[in-house]
Amino acid sequence: MRIHFHGAAGEVTGSLHLVEAAGRRILLDCGMLQGSPEQEARNAEPFNFDAASIDALVVSHAHIDHVGRIPLLVKRGFKGPIFAQAATADLMPIMLLDAASLAENDAERANRRRRPGIPEIAPLYLREDVTDAMAQVRPLPYDTRTTIAPGVDIAFRDAGHILGSSIVELWADGKKLVFSGDLGPKGTPILRDPTPIAQADLVLMESTYGDRKHRERMDTVRELGEVFERALAEHGNVLIPAFAVGRSQELLYWFAQYFDAWKLARWQIFLDSPMAAKVIGVYERHVELFDEQARAVWQHQPLPFKLPNLHISQSIDDSMAINRIEGGAIIIAGSGMANGGRIVHHLKHNLGRRNAHVVFPGYQAQGTLGRRLVDGAQWVRIHGQDYRVNAQRHTVGGLSAHADQSGLLAWYGQFEGAPPLALVHGEDRAREALAGEIHERDGREVFLARPGRFIDA
Repeated sequence: MRIHFHGAAGEVTGSLHLVEAAGRRILLDCGMLQGSPEQEARNAEPFNFDAASIDALVVSHAHIDHVGRIPLLVKRGFKGPIFAQAATADLMPIMLLDAASLAENDAERANRRRRPGIPEIAPLYLREDVTDAMAQVRPLPYDTRTTIAPGVDIAFRDAGHILGSSIVELWADGKKLVFSGDLGPKGTPILRDPTPIAQADLVLMESTYGDRKHRERMDTVRELGEVFERALAEHGNVLIPAFAVGRSQELLYWFAQYFDAWKLARWQIFLDSPMAAKVIGVYERHVELFDEQARAVWQHQPLPFKLPNLHISQSIDDSMAINRIEGGAIIIAGSGMANGGRIVHHLKHNLGRRNAHVVFPGYQAQGTLGRRLVDGAQWVRIHGQDYRVNAQRHTVGGLSAHADQSGLLAWYGQFEGAPPLALVHGEDRAREALAGEIHERDGREVFLARPGRFIDA
């Protein structure tokens, strides 16, 4: 069994790994690169393999950096089955249709500004390409071993990262590969903890936060309450760039839990994301995947997704109307890294206000607007215009959907005999720190994946 690394190998986005085993070629994920315009331009480049030669695609979860190039893969000749956990299969068309719509809008905007003689820009893919790709999806439950090609079996285990997120076990050639996907921290609201696995011949593990430890979740929850209290006293708005899958739902969960303590009845709460609204529907169809505490919460009022002052914005007019509110609004909107979507328009209207608060509850990749704001930029450029940043900024790391260094060490430590390990989905600083900790604890030399490199199991 040989694994070739083609994405999320020395960076966080663009997950893409090719497994050659039993005479078959199996892809693990086919994600989109996110970050700077230069990074995102790489999405249109040819794959480093013939798409038509791939026998099957196995998807770890529905975040766009793990599924975002699937329509392009199909468009370029892939005709095999796409295997995903059942909730992931429900989430994928929502995510990909949104990505296609954004790509079409971005291309239209760029072409309006195009100088004479410059070729017209085409979207990465269209909505009909998403429809074509989704016809190849084959949903699978957790904890069931399935043959996906002659000589190749897989099973999905709960990764605790977002709804439907999966650790992938893959058996072929008498070997067993375990791909972590993205691992969630223990105790994440709504979700179950990542599944421990005891045996593997090779482990591919994410390392997003391999160099740090998160704040305690409850410390972050208290900090959120303090932000709302301060913003209420200052009569300002609170803007929260949040991923439509996972983070938006967790925030609403905490809002329900602390509705009275945080005086949330005095706010207007906006979920300004048609995609997040559709995702809520998927959550409500898969309550069986919730942890025990969340299932109990869903039996009481107020329900997280039906708060009395929650407004779910669908149309563009609904979204634009929010911009007329100068105080008393909590606005949750995508994208989670503020590199597109409706949050960008809300930032344009609020960054100059000293009583506005911007809360960053998740990872901000290099090159994104979110990262520039987190790093303290005093001016930012949005849609070709410069905006002064007077708003107050808050980074609340304790709500991360990724395990921190301690969580990653604990999950890998559950394997018997410290099996060979390759680190993916992490910047070098994070991977090197995690590799050092593992070598010191287990005596295991760790392989740092790079694009174009491979490892044998």
